[in-house]
Amino acid sequence: MVILVTGGAGFIGSHLCGRLMREGHRVVCLDNFDDFYNPEIKRRNIQEAIGEEQFELIEGDIRDTELIERIFREHSLDIVAHLAARAGVHPSIDYPKLYEEVNVQGTINLLDACREFGIKNFIFASSSSVYGGNSKVPFSEEDRVETPISPYSATKRAGELFCYTYHRLFDINITCLRYFTVYGPRQRPEMAIHKFTRLIDGNERVPMYGDGQSMRDYTYIDDIIDGTLEAISRNKGYEIYNLGEFHTTTLIDLIRMLEEALGKKAIIETLPEQKGDMPITYANIKKARKRLDYAPRVSMEEGIGRFVEWYRQNRFP
Repeated sequence: MVILVTGGAGFIGSHLCGRLMREGHRVVCLDNFDDFYNPEIKRRNIQEAIGEEQFELIEGDIRDTELIERIFREHSLDIVAHLAARAGVHPSIDYPKLYEEVNVQGTINLLDACREFGIKNFIFASSSSVYGGNSKVPFSEEDRVETPISPYSATKRAGELFCYTYHRLFDINITCLRYFTVYGPRQRPEMAIHKFTRLIDGNERVPMYGDGQSMRDYTYIDDIIDGTLEAISRNKGYEIYNLGEFHTTTLIDLIRMLEEALGKKAIIETLPEQKGDMPITYANIKKARKRLDYAPRVSMEEGIGRFVEWYRQNRFP
């Protein structure tokens, strides 16, 4: 199959491209290498894929409708795996219009191209952030998601709704995957595990917002890619799946795990809670287990160890 992976040079996207290629698929990778973080990190992510016969890199933006049309016209695509997005909850509060342009309008551009060129399979990378102020845990795909607490989460929920609309109107098979705090090798440098690892290793202050009791369902990258590949192979109708570990870790426990893995004590700076932060994310994965045979295998302890090992071998200046 020929699969377009948007955001294919990013953290999750580059792992997905690699796995798809190993399974014999041809990958068209679209990425704009924006400056949200150092673009050279993304180039390193796909360095091994460059030059492979099964891999084609296209540098460009999902907001560029002429480029999107050209890609769809020139490639016989079977599936679109749409991972490109403007990431980050907190920056979205300062730049809501930018997040709407990229995450909503960009998604519509791709869906519209699928309609025009008859592409019937679409995977949308959503986020656990859509659960917003939900107080019921663990979060289920059947829960109401009408209380986003950041522009980022609002754009991800809007993407899901547009996906449903295009499925209903144009008979496109669409699966929306709600990823829960993905970590592992190549994780973005501003995300907590990578950031805290770098700060502890450098004997710098680690910002701990609130009392350290906020909880996240951290999910290792290999498990996320396993679930995504199953969603690609079983994509039919319109479905939403949680992909998480079904386990929560408090912020203070995360810091302690990193201390142990690094062999260093953290210098913790306690700060007020941040706007847009969810007190807990916790995935109910029964639906994914049943329909995708999704079975996360990497525990936090093992995953943190793997990440720290990768970090030590790949410190980026």
